Amino acid sequence: MGASAHVRDEKDNINGVDVASLGETLDAVAKVPELGLFQFRNSNDWQGGSINRSTFKSFYGGGQEDDTRTESFEVYADEPVSIFGENTSPTPVEFLLHALAACMTTTLVFNASLQGIVLNELSSTMEGDIDIRGFTGISEDTPKGLSEIRVNFRAKTDGESEELKALAEMSPVYHSLKGSVPIKVGFETV
Repeated sequence: MGASAHVRDEKDNINGVDVASLGETLDAVAKVPELGLFQFRNSNDWQGGSINRSTFKSFYGGGQEDDTRTESFEVYADEPVSIFGENTSPTPVEFLLHALAACMTTTLVFNASLQGIVLNELSSTMEGDIDIRGFTGISEDTPKGLSEIRVNFRAKTDGESEELKALAEMSPVYHSLKGSVPIKVGFETV
């Protein structure tokens, strides 16, 4: 099981979440919807071969540019040796699974906390199937992306499985993948 222990710590702290502050923030967003608009960003630089680096720092949220990050986060991606990579970092598809797991978990924890549901332990596994013949052009009949993602949660809690599953499925990353968000690609050569 995953990290333990964010039981009800005190009246307004459930699962490590300050429920009163979260509720106040959500009330403010309900009154001024523009406060709920966020734009996250990253830049990516190819490092050679199959390795690239993404850098994250600035984002817009709560009605303004956020300046709370004093340093950037850097994340590297690579491919396994079997796909001609150097196996120095997770693959982009693995990062996608991580993003889905992290977002579904956080969404579940926040919403369960707002409802007073205590989570003593919470973990998940993610599996994604992809056939490289699609994105390499070997087969036009093969999907270029993941053909299926399987998510399995396990929780030690008094909450009901179906209720918790519904809370996890409120995740923005889950809905982005499920709903096939439009992606606009620009390209410039220099």
